[in-house]
Amino acid sequence: MPEYRLVIPSELEGFTVRRAAMGGLGMSGGQFKRAKFHGSVLLNGQPVLADARVHAGDALALVVPDKENTLPAPCAMPLSIPYEDDWFWMVDKPAPLPTACSCRQSGPTLENALYAYAGCPAQFVYRPVNRLDKGTSGLMLAAKNAHAQHLLQQLLHGPDFVREYLAVVEGAPPQSEGVIDLPIAKADEASVRRVVSADGKPARTRYRVEARAKGRTLVRLRLDTGRTHQIRVHMAHLGCPVAGDFLYGSELASLPGRFALHSALLRVRHPVTGEWVERESPLPQALRALMR
Repeated sequence: MPEYRLVIPSELEGFTVRRAAMGGLGMSGGQFKRAKFHGSVLLNGQPVLADARVHAGDALALVVPDKENTLPAPCAMPLSIPYEDDWFWMVDKPAPLPTACSCRQSGPTLENALYAYAGCPAQFVYRPVNRLDKGTSGLMLAAKNAHAQHLLQQLLHGPDFVREYLAVVEGAPPQSEGVIDLPIAKADEASVRRVVSADGKPARTRYRVEARAKGRTLVRLRLDTGRTHQIRVHMAHLGCPVAGDFLYGSELASLPGRFALHSALLRVRHPVTGEWVERESPLPQALRALMR
């Protein structure tokens, strides 16, 4: 079970134990409750109530059990993991591989593969920080405990969590670089499709043309928001859908089960050490071949 420690700084003087844990350690309310009822909350080595007051220099320690869960079936497959530490994995996901198990997905997933890679631990909980569509390849993060997932997800869509994608699109954007700032909504309640709509949620994508070929363009994109299918919807709206995108463009026989979208760069400020972690993933051969 993960254990977290904090020496109370002067700015938390007089706070309750609950507020000190949530403010000083970045814990969620659910994590604190699990520590209180199923783990331990100690102040200077002694059990303490959640509403007790803390003072500068006090030592706060919490043990937070993971939620009970059903373990996935292990699926051993080659995994590329460019970075790993005690807090998270950075995984280079192949396509077409679903990110997580679901009632509609009975085959292998990244969740099954990561469980096998980790050695099938009894307390394994799959904690993706960001997600990629089944048909998208490239870099994503999965946390090793609830606290790390909570801290990393707080960084999403901010300057400390940078994601860049490469996409081969049909045709070409109207300009060599620009910003697509158009809200996105569900097409309807029964569909997974998204559309640009004034009633949608704010969505902002930056793009820059990297290379041109006959009838296609290689584009680098950076997300300022993280709406479902954001890049696919925005590029299709510009009239240049992602190559092979069966939902917003046309399927390609040369890309079975996937489309030409790749998470090429992931840069995150480590929520514990404060250091930058950055990795890049090259464009897969099948996508490079589209530009010949």
